[in-house]
Amino acid sequence: MNIGDEVVVDISGIAHGGHCVARHEGQVIFVRHAIPGEKVRVRITDLSKSFARGDCIEVISASLDRVKAPCALARPGGCGGCDFQHISPERQRKLKAEIIKEQFLRLAKMEVDVAVEEVLPITGWRSRMEFTVSNDGKLAMYEARRNNLIAIEDCKIAHPKIDIKGVSSRKLPIGKKVDIAVGTDGEVTTTIEGRESFALLKQEVDGFVFSISPESFWQSHIEAPRILLRAAMELAQLQTGDHFYDLYSGVGLFTSGAVNLVGVNGRITMIEESASAITDARRNFANYENVEIVEGKVEVALKAFKRADVVLLDPPRAGAGERVLKSIRALNPRRIIYVACDPASLARDTAILQGSGYELDGLRAFDLFPMTQHIESVARFIRID
Repeated sequence: MNIGDEVVVDISGIAHGGHCVARHEGQVIFVRHAIPGEKVRVRITDLSKSFARGDCIEVISASLDRVKAPCALARPGGCGGCDFQHISPERQRKLKAEIIKEQFLRLAKMEVDVAVEEVLPITGWRSRMEFTVSNDGKLAMYEARRNNLIAIEDCKIAHPKIDIKGVSSRKLPIGKKVDIAVGTDGEVTTTIEGRESFALLKQEVDGFVFSISPESFWQSHIEAPRILLRAAMELAQLQTGDHFYDLYSGVGLFTSGAVNLVGVNGRITMIEESASAITDARRNFANYENVEIVEGKVEVALKAFKRADVVLLDPPRAGAGERVLKSIRALNPRRIIYVACDPASLARDTAILQGSGYELDGLRAFDLFPMTQHIESVARFIRID
């Protein structure tokens, strides 16, 4: 095969990363814009020694789960922000469950049974968006796996308060990043790369009010903070007087739920590397004497501590890795709660924990990124005495 070739294939399954799987004359092809069970025509876009990539350009035999994409740019050569707009929401969740199961089987050598839970809304859910300014001065998104910028006027998954046309009407610096975020009070902040912003965003979660700087991480789906907080606290089963660790703590979402559960005789240790998140956390928890906030890398900062009752970690997409998990194991917590935005990283780290005295005791998954291939999971590990 060569780039630009067109082949007719049967789509056999789903792969991690927003692609489906097909084979042509023994070679694996990862295909975008298809659905397992379909027969499609694929145009080859990339080649490597072991596999090819391609786009579905014609559906010969369609899945019953194929729907008309709500966005005209959800197509080959269009915006790469969404992977699954052409698939019914119910099938999207089933495919994501298959991805989790496959990653655990491959990387942790274990079978898991998990359903990806629906979270509404499935459009208009994204409260934080990052754009790049195109050469004509408009807000744009990148084409999938390409450096091509696609100017957009509307985004189906963006929060209704994100006024793309309005921001694009301003004089914007070409090539710079533009971040737009919406608070729970409806206020909107727009931050342009290279221009200092002093605006703080207000986010309320179960009665706790955060003020957050534009640089600090916050979950994108408007329902994600509440859902993840409640799921994590339910699995943590914190007790009065516990020493709770909130690792990769950001501005303190999980600390906000834990602080009343551990009580005044309990203790919370937050560890975070981001300077802006640390600043926000210190402001948000200034009145809580039992919350200590440590700035630094988790694997380094943990060396100063000797024990824990419950540890929660919410690492970046790459996961925690063996060094961090070894440091957590040294604290001998009775429970470890792992919040993961990548099932492959979670499965790999599960294998490490399973080999060091802990076992997977609970797993939930949430469709907090509808129309995209991303999945959020919350796992509980318990110590094997």
